[in-house]
Amino acid sequence: MSAAALTVAVAAGSGCAVGDPQPAATSTPTLAATAPPPHSAPAAAVAQRVGGVVPEAPEGIQLPDGRRVGIRPVGTTDNGLLDVPSDIDVAGWWSGGSRLGDPFGSTLVAAHVDSRTQGLGPFADLLSVHRGDRVYVWSAGLKQAFRIVSLRLRPQGTIGPRSSLHSPDGRRRLTLVTCAGPYDAARGGYQNLAVVTAVPLAKAVRRP
Repeated sequence: MSAAALTVAVAAGSGCAVGDPQPAATSTPTLAATAPPPHSAPAAAVAQRVGGVVPEAPEGIQLPDGRRVGIRPVGTTDNGLLDVPSDIDVAGWWSGGSRLGDPFGSTLVAAHVDSRTQGLGPFADLLSVHRGDRVYVWSAGLKQAFRIVSLRLRPQGTIGPRSSLHSPDGRRRLTLVTCAGPYDAARGGYQNLAVVTAVPLAKAVRRP
C-alpha cells in the first residue's frame, strides 16, 4: 500500500485515525494490518558487515511521562483511514512508512487520545509535551532515542496524501499523532490533530 493512499484525519466518534475518507468501494476488501515484507538474509549480512542494522517494525514506545505503549503495524480501512487500534493502550504504526533503523523518512505512530468506554489514553500526554522532551522507541532487536522538536495542532482534513508527516523520504524523524480539541459532537468529534515531531538523538542500536 503506497504512502500516497494515506492522509491524516479523525474518524467519527472519539479517538483518532489517520486517513482521508474515500468513496466506499463496491465490495469491501479485506484489509488486515500488514507490515513490510521481512528483509532477506543477504540484506542482514550486508548490514552486519558494514556495522549497520537491519530496520525493523517498531513494537513499543516510551512517552515523555514515562508511560510505555505497545505498537502494532496497521494498514488502512476501506474508507482510507489508518486502522488505529481501538485499544487506547496500543498505538498503530503506518506500515507504509519508515521503520526503526531506516536512515530516512518518517515513522508515523498514531493512537486514540481517549475512548467513551476506556477513558483517557496514554497518547493524551502528547498534548502537553515540550521541545527537548525525550521519546524512546524499540523493536524486537533495536532501540532508539528521539528528541521532540515541535508540537503543532492541525485542523482536520488539512494534511494531504503526499504530506511529509508520513513520507518514507526526507530526514529521519518520528511523527506521533493523536486527536486534540475542541470536541464538537455535531461536527464529528475532535476538530484538530496534535502532531508531534521528534528527531533521533543517535542511530538505532541493537538491544542487549
